[in-house]
Amino acid sequence: MKKPFVLFLLTVVIYLSTLSLSSCQKKSKTNNSENSTALIGTWKLLTGTIIKEKDTTVTDYTTNQEVIKIINNTHFAFLRHDLKQDSTSIFVSGGGRCEITPQKYIEHLDFCNFREWENNTFEFEYSIKEDTLVTKGIEKVTSLNVNHYNIEKYVRINQKK
Repeated sequence: MKKPFVLFLLTVVIYLSTLSLSSCQKKSKTNNSENSTALIGTWKLLTGTIIKEKDTTVTDYTTNQEVIKIINNTHFAFLRHDLKQDSTSIFVSGGGRCEITPQKYIEHLDFCNFREWENNTFEFEYSIKEDTLVTKGIEKVTSLNVNHYNIEKYVRINQKK
């Protein structure tokens, strides 16, 4: 008689514990997404700074080219093209899954026209002040001997025109 009661009681405790844990996890995800929703949107890249060892290269992405990054809560995409409209035109694109926390923005590059960059993960710290986004992090692709610190500055593209 005691064994069935103990089993029943144990089942109820496990069930209630599972409900409690899943409830906590949902709250945690909600808090993270509330804190990081400011990152979601469409951004225009203004400048990129690459620091490799003692060399620093700053690129102005507003001259002769345009780059945008689109971020939602699960995916990102970037598109770059020059403003020439001839046979030497350049187009670069990529995207994939992303994770957003209040402190970190992590890209899992699943698609890229430079295929050797695919299947890499890049983790960035980010800050947003008014309409400006700054991301900072290491980009490392061992097979390409890429290992540098990247700082990118974006401005939010206004959805209304």
